[in-house]
Amino acid sequence: MENIIATPMSLSELANAYDVSNKIMKKWLNPHHSIIGKREGLLYTPKQVSKIYECLGYPPYLDVK
Repeated sequence: MENIIATPMSLSELANAYDVSNKIMKKWLNPHHSIIGKREGLLYTPKQVSKIYECLGYPPYLDVK
């Protein structure tokens, strides 16, 4: 999984990647807030997106095995 490059993403982009609504995405992220950290403006940083992948697993579109 080291070959996955995380890019800055908004909440909506993350929700679309996981094929859920923004409301569900917020619920999924809430328990991991201390690990992920606060968003910088409207986007999660690449480091935060990597942490989100670690917490929630990779989105289905990445098809990581």
